Amino acid sequence: MARRVVITGVGVVCPLGSSPEELWEGLCSGRSGVSPLEAFDPAGLPVRFAAQARQFSGKIQDFGPLEKELKKTIRKGLKTVCREAQMGIAAAQAALRDAGLTPQVYAPDQIGAVFGSDYMVTLPEDFVDPCSRCRDQQGRFDFSRWARQGLPALNPLWLLKYLPNMPAAHLSMYNDLRGPNNSITQREASSNLAVGEAARIIARGHARWMVAGATGSWIHPVRTVQALLQFELAGGEDAPPEEACRPFDRRRRGMVLGEGAAAVVLEEYESAQGRGATIYAEVLGSAGAMASSLTQGVDQRRALQLALQRALADAGVEPQQVDHINAHGAGTREGDAAEAQALAEVFGPRLAELPVTSAKGHLGNLGAGGGLVELIGSLLALRHGRLFPTRNYQVPDPECPLRVVTDTSTPAGEVLAKLNVTLQGQASCLVVRKAG
Repeated sequence: MARRVVITGVGVVCPLGSSPEELWEGLCSGRSGVSPLEAFDPAGLPVRFAAQARQFSGKIQDFGPLEKELKKTIRKGLKTVCREAQMGIAAAQAALRDAGLTPQVYAPDQIGAVFGSDYMVTLPEDFVDPCSRCRDQQGRFDFSRWARQGLPALNPLWLLKYLPNMPAAHLSMYNDLRGPNNSITQREASSNLAVGEAARIIARGHARWMVAGATGSWIHPVRTVQALLQFELAGGEDAPPEEACRPFDRRRRGMVLGEGAAAVVLEEYESAQGRGATIYAEVLGSAGAMASSLTQGVDQRRALQLALQRALADAGVEPQQVDHINAHGAGTREGDAAEAQALAEVFGPRLAELPVTSAKGHLGNLGAGGGLVELIGSLLALRHGRLFPTRNYQVPDPECPLRVVTDTSTPAGEVLAKLNVTLQGQASCLVVRKAG
């Protein structure tokens, strides 16, 4: 018989703050995490604003209270991981702390980690000096000089900084987590997939605890250019930056780039009860789906529909039992319409009364980390008994006939479905139920 799996700890690093309390306050008050872009000089780019995790400096104080030796170890390791990995590790340390888990509490071989991310891209400055050393007399790059003059000038730890398995690896080394360890790189779909995989590991008896996390960033001189080439981005010509992302609104013009990370501690239900842990929610089911082909292109609607249907079936939950949807809701014209169509196909006429919310009006698109930050928003909504409003939703769109939440009094209910999807047609869904 499969074990029940519950969430007993949460941690977050995002544009609204670096604690669940700040996230909840920001979501409910309508505070925006979008502001002028300062992480790098955007000169020459049409992007002038983003949702930056401003509170996160990448210094040891961002990792919370730590024992002396652990603090020393993490401080030393910061130079070997990039900002995305740092945010993920910080969120995971906070989740472990929130769950009351220390090496004195858990057996190392009974706890593991699954982390979601996107591919992590090197910063251009990492190559400035090595490439400069390879210039010829005309100032052009001469590849024949690279082995003898360029490569020796490259930081020998350069590659380690950007490997997508670094969050799970470093977290496990820092905290002596010897159980199952995995990394999932599926862009925005990664969060739900990481939590789902971690829950299954516990359900089949291969671990007692798991840390499931995800981290991501589109705020990067290279990745921002990639986003400009791939995505529909809000330019902000007709609105201030904080009003640029408008999920499901008829005036929506695209997404806003952001950065962030989150983590949850998953635990076998009887274990959590036995040690008197705080239980946020129970993970009921999860699923992923891909709808993309060389001949027919990407079909986000189909991917979302399949992921949602499969997750509900996995959870043993009927569509009429779902109390609210935490949508992907990126604010793009085609993407939001496709998501609304997928929801209509699964929920039918009931969709008119089913509350739907999206946090991206507050947070922007945090890449792989966004889904888990958004999930924690809904976990807190379950605890408080009410949903947070969808920021910047004002004008209903006939192509998105949804009951979009715009107040702070709509009941959160008991069961939620969390959806995320990538531009490439990879969707994921997670179904959870309020503790009790």
